[in-house]
Amino acid sequence: MKFDIKEENLIIKPYKQDSAIYVREQKGKFQKIRRYLSWILMASFILIPWINYNGSQAFLLDVSSQHFRVFGATFLPQDLMILAWVFMASAFGLFFITNWLGRVWCGYVCPQTVWMLLFTWVEHRVEGNRNQRIKLDKSGWDTKKVTKKTIKHTAWLLISFLTATTFMSYFIPVRTLYSELLHFEWSGLVTFWVGLFMFCTYGNAGFLREKMCTVACPYARFQSVMFDKDTKLVTYDVARGENRGPRKRKADHKAQGLGDCVDCNLCVEVCPAGIDIRNGLQYECINCGLCIDACNDTMDKFGYARDLIAYSSENSALGIKSRSGNLKRIGYASLTVLTLVVMFVWLSLRTPIEVSVIRDRNALYRMDYMGYAENPYTLSIVNKTQQPMSYTVSVRGLEDVEVSAPKQINIDAGAMVLVPVTLKADASFIKSKAHPIEFIVESQQNAEIQMVKKSYFYSK
Repeated sequence: MKFDIKEENLIIKPYKQDSAIYVREQKGKFQKIRRYLSWILMASFILIPWINYNGSQAFLLDVSSQHFRVFGATFLPQDLMILAWVFMASAFGLFFITNWLGRVWCGYVCPQTVWMLLFTWVEHRVEGNRNQRIKLDKSGWDTKKVTKKTIKHTAWLLISFLTATTFMSYFIPVRTLYSELLHFEWSGLVTFWVGLFMFCTYGNAGFLREKMCTVACPYARFQSVMFDKDTKLVTYDVARGENRGPRKRKADHKAQGLGDCVDCNLCVEVCPAGIDIRNGLQYECINCGLCIDACNDTMDKFGYARDLIAYSSENSALGIKSRSGNLKRIGYASLTVLTLVVMFVWLSLRTPIEVSVIRDRNALYRMDYMGYAENPYTLSIVNKTQQPMSYTVSVRGLEDVEVSAPKQINIDAGAMVLVPVTLKADASFIKSKAHPIEFIVESQQNAEIQMVKKSYFYSK
């Protein structure tokens, strides 16, 4: 915690009070942007599981079947590399945005902030404005208070339940999930996970709120490493605002030795983190801009210039022109683009079939009385497509080889089968004990879908 200390009387003024935070509802430019983004994000979160593609749910992480379906592509555990690329691209992209615009992710699109402000919106509608909520909490438990608290918490629990159920529809086919819900047929496992996510949503958005951002989230702790003098942050113009103090609207505040800040404290009351931005940059600030909207409203009422609190960089405050492309920002942008390029190249080279050749190390080969060598293999074949496929197995690299394998291998969508294959060849024509060969697994429906895997044929 930071402190302002007056040495003459040792008065300590904390930057942030430890008491409960009652957020005042605020309208304005940045609140409107956030509200639109919140509606878009929540609508996308709810509707994406309902999108169908080729008769199946377009976006589904099917844990029971161990495959992840995104429209026409199916990813299996062998394809988890894609998650590494996605996380890396997201991280570098977030670093780039943070260096440019500070913690706008936290203030505008972070799920914690979106749901926290949604719960606050419900609280405002049920219990009243900020002053009414403070008064209600200080009052005794009468019928009015019990009724309002019951309605609020019931609404919170309903939102939490719908959030948890929607989240589960990304892992369980959405129509199956809701059909079983209506018929009370949820399994114990599904009920447990919905209950857990419901409890987490209710607790995080309803009670922990800003503590998740200031205590639990590590991003608040290391974000300053990505800041520089050109990063746009929510800042208070000290030179213009001080000395702060109350005054009449028509009074000449300059003659009174006052700055433009009227000390209305609205910037603190609308802050979800409960901080006073006039005390300087603090790690609790999520760059949401609510204090800017509140301050601009006050400036309009007094006829002063807007943006006493504004998005500004350190260089701008010093009258230095901000650079749009500094080395750190270019570096983060380049790493983001590079990671995306590598990811798309990997996706373009990815084949819709996976083949592994498994050898029995205890019986690499066996010789028959005619001098023929036999090698047993097991081919693990995974169909990564979303349709049942038929495959054939052939071998190259060995002349006059006899292949004992099924003529047609049928594999369901996203399934894996183990196929026993035996190769037999005349050992007298094989010059080395470990002769290189290649297995070719090819789709009968699409000749372009094939996989070549190298192995060895052993003999005396």
